[in-house]
Order: sequence, then C-alpha cells, then structure tokens
Amino acid sequence: MREERIDKIRQQLHAHSYKLTPQREATLRVLLENEEDHLSAEDVYLLVKEKAPEIGLATVYRTLELMSDLHILQKINFGDGVARYEFRSEDAEHHHHHLICVMCGAVDEIHEDLLGEVEQAVSDKFKFHILDHRLSFHGVCHRCIDKVDASEIANVKSNIPG
Repeated sequence: MREERIDKIRQQLHAHSYKLTPQREATLRVLLENEEDHLSAEDVYLLVKEKAPEIGLATVYRTLELMSDLHILQKINFGDGVARYEFRSEDAEHHHHHLICVMCGAVDEIHEDLLGEVEQAVSDKFKFHILDHRLSFHGVCHRCIDKVDASEIANVKSNIPG
C-alpha cells in the first residue's frame, strides 16, 4: 500500500514538473509510517534524520510546503501555533475533523462529515460557495476524563484562549 501511495505521489509530482528526489521520498515515507500522529516539521525532521542524516531541516520544510502546495499534504494547526501535516484523503469530499485534548495533547480524528446541514445553511444564507470546512473540538479526551476531577477541567477551561 505504501509503495502504491509513493508511486501515485511520484506521478503527481511529475504532472507538476517536479521529481521525487531521495530527500522528498524519505520525508514522505516518514509521514506515511507515522500517518496517525499529526507530525510537525520538526517531528518529521527528527525522524528523517534517523534514516537519512544528510537531510537538513530546510529541505524537510521545503518538501512539506511543496507537498502542501500540491495538495498532497494538508497543513493543519490545532491552535498551539505549530503547523502539523497529514495526507489529504484521496476519496473524501471534505477534510476530517479533530478532537484535541487540552490535558494530554492527544488528537483523535472524526471521519464522519457531521456538518452537511450546517454547510448548506451557511451557503444559502450568505450566498457563499463552500469548497471545504474544518472543525476542531478542544476538550478533555476519554483517556484523561477519568483521571481528573471537575475542578481540574474547569481550571483548564478557564486557561483556554478565546
């Protein structure tokens, strides 16, 4: 499956007059191997360095930006000022949504599109043609909820900006 994905990305790059260089391939392989982890550029760099020590941070940044520009990767931000990267879903009409735990930092994904009616209402009311939408919920995950009491959750909530 990974090799098929790499071949498809190679074709996408060639269609835009780019090559799948060894550095780009190493970066993509790290992302594929850690697909569920929402890695930052620095995370990707540290993992790439283990496999290909000659690759520099700037190369990883350029690769991630190129892959984002070509819509191979999705650049996401969970409100902490750190850009993270994940592969765009090839068959989904919309980007999936995220549950972000403010206690442990875990990020879980929601693959169902729960916003169809909301999207239609916004489109109708504001005469706005929506191309995509993203939704992130910030809260306390199921792993942390039993470990903390209500006062800790209230304290965390009071420290969330916005």
